[in-house]
Amino acid sequence: MSTHTDIISETVREPGPWRLLAGRMLGHKGVVIGGAILILVILAALFAPLLAQHGPFQQSLADRLQPPFWMRGGSADYILGTDHLGRDYFSRLLYGARVSLLIGFTTALISGTIGTFLGIIAGYFGGRTDSVVMFLVTIKLSIPTILVALAIVQLVGGSLQTVILVLGFLLWHQFAVVTRATTMQIRGMDFITAAETVGCSTPRILATEVLPNVLNQVIVVLTLTMASAILIEAALSFLGVGVQPPTPSWGIMIAEGKQHLFFKPWLVMIPGVALLLVVLAINLLGDGLRDVTAPEKR
Repeated sequence: MSTHTDIISETVREPGPWRLLAGRMLGHKGVVIGGAILILVILAALFAPLLAQHGPFQQSLADRLQPPFWMRGGSADYILGTDHLGRDYFSRLLYGARVSLLIGFTTALISGTIGTFLGIIAGYFGGRTDSVVMFLVTIKLSIPTILVALAIVQLVGGSLQTVILVLGFLLWHQFAVVTRATTMQIRGMDFITAAETVGCSTPRILATEVLPNVLNQVIVVLTLTMASAILIEAALSFLGVGVQPPTPSWGIMIAEGKQHLFFKPWLVMIPGVALLLVVLAINLLGDGLRDVTAPEKR
């Protein structure tokens, strides 16, 4: 009787899959460091109105080009200094994080939805469907993403919505390739065959059997696509065809500060370091999620 009770107690105490996953994530340095930096940036962007002492568009020509507070001539009123129009650099950095994160998240969601759908149907059905999808992927891979985005945004006109839509429809191919390969690996497994045998519809099989098993790969590609979208947006804004002034954008801040690079290098270094940290954090998080969600570690 006591042996039976011990077995039951050990079964009850056994951690569930979500607790095991959380333990692996907390034990992975990349996930912890990348996640911590990304969470801090997200919180800073969300609470920008509370953290910033000045508005991102508020100008004061009498205070233009003030250095950060730790440099000679700096002031606690402008902890990161001011730009050439006297706007608070700290405030513009926080609101610029909103723009970068918004573009990164929404672009990844749009491209992820398109690419995951195409990849799953190509890998599951094969044949002509697979040929058509791979033909589209081949065409997309032959087109330079930045140049096409530059041309389209230049023709249509730069705006936040335009950049999101253009990048969302240009970065889907990575999702399609990864989900197609993963779907082809699992489509012949027993649980798929069992679902087909009991009469489950194809949409239900794709949604409840295939999608959950490719989701870990999708999450990894999602993080990498976010980083790519943020970098491309910064490049487009730097060239003057992305998000338009006076909207705070890290690319615009770098572009506006480049004329003062030799005498006021912090105008370029501050948004550049912010861009580096965010992209690095997203890549660390993506690599870590790939490691902890790998099938052999489940």
